[in-house]
Amino acid sequence: MNHTLTPSLTWVDGSDAPELASVDLGFMALTDSASLIVAATQGFAQPYGLHINLHRQTSWANLRDKLVSGELHAAHSLYGLVYAVQLGLAGPAKDMAVLMGLNQNGQSINLSRSLQNAGVTTPDALDRRTHQSDSKLTFAQTFPTGNHALWLYYWLASQGIHPLRDVDSVVVPPPQMVEHLQAGRIDGFCVGEPWGASAVQQNLGFTLATSQAIWPDHPEKVLACSLEFAEQYPNTARALVMAVLEASRFIEESADNRRSTAQLLSAAEYVNAPVGTIESRLLGEYDDGLGNQWHDHHAIRFHGDGRVNMPWLSDGMWFMTQFRRWGLLREDPDYLGVARGVQQLGLYSQAAEALGIAVPPSPMRSSQLIDGKIWDGSDPARYARSFKLHALADSAPVHADR
Repeated sequence: MNHTLTPSLTWVDGSDAPELASVDLGFMALTDSASLIVAATQGFAQPYGLHINLHRQTSWANLRDKLVSGELHAAHSLYGLVYAVQLGLAGPAKDMAVLMGLNQNGQSINLSRSLQNAGVTTPDALDRRTHQSDSKLTFAQTFPTGNHALWLYYWLASQGIHPLRDVDSVVVPPPQMVEHLQAGRIDGFCVGEPWGASAVQQNLGFTLATSQAIWPDHPEKVLACSLEFAEQYPNTARALVMAVLEASRFIEESADNRRSTAQLLSAAEYVNAPVGTIESRLLGEYDDGLGNQWHDHHAIRFHGDGRVNMPWLSDGMWFMTQFRRWGLLREDPDYLGVARGVQQLGLYSQAAEALGIAVPPSPMRSSQLIDGKIWDGSDPARYARSFKLHALADSAPVHADR
């Protein structure tokens, strides 16, 4: 192998070569699958002795089943899906691994055109509609324990709407959201792009909130596999992480690279959506369908000098606090212990350092969310109980300082 290709090839020599020559990688038709598709199709994997076979999935449940069974080696995955499988909340429990973060930000909550026509275009108007009408609104999210369910729940609760009592919630695969909105089966949804932008461009509704407004630079999709795969094929897993890291860095090197990525994603075998629908929000250019346009400073990002890709322990722990908050967990798990088992910090650090990508000194990070609460991972059990709106069955909430 030609070692002049890249200085990172030290891992591929001799006994560090990937144990597998090819990997089967699952993904959903979403903009945030970009770094995996770029890695697989633009020559980022071959220098590491790896071939990536992409397999588009029809739903997150389908992707989960194939990941758990081993039919897929690894996948573009919801953070919440990984931890639900780990904790046995989504079928049989299986030890899982988060190899790296794939993106931050870039999801949206959209409401229907009928609500728009009725003047329900602000959080206050939605609050009034929810509490003053006999009929419940129906919101769609993409997976019961998934990110979009939790962004939807968090945002509604921050506006005084109890997501499990005041509205109905249904599961719809991402590419079917717009169709369900058009058919009037749902009043709104939380989903990843480009499906929020698609609804706006087809005049089927408007974007009421972005996920980055809920939590700027929030964790989103991850590169996930079973712990068994990561331990049995560590060189393969590390090579895969390095290829995806290089692809992530490439996407963010220029606006032209983002545009070419949008063009690639638009193909029928990937996201299968008009390039303009993908490109606008991939570039951070937002139109909410209510006449407001802006450049979003917390738009979807794939690398951020490695801060996006770091498998932060605090990110994994946050999803468990929300499982606890909404009654999916009846008891507090060992938040830190579970996260340490899932987040593959050692393997990620090896891959990042080989590419000259800085690894933050602490595996925890601090963020302020839309309700003013600070999340830093320091006291997850107290944090899970600190919310006014919740579905905890065992005790009254502890009102922690904001």
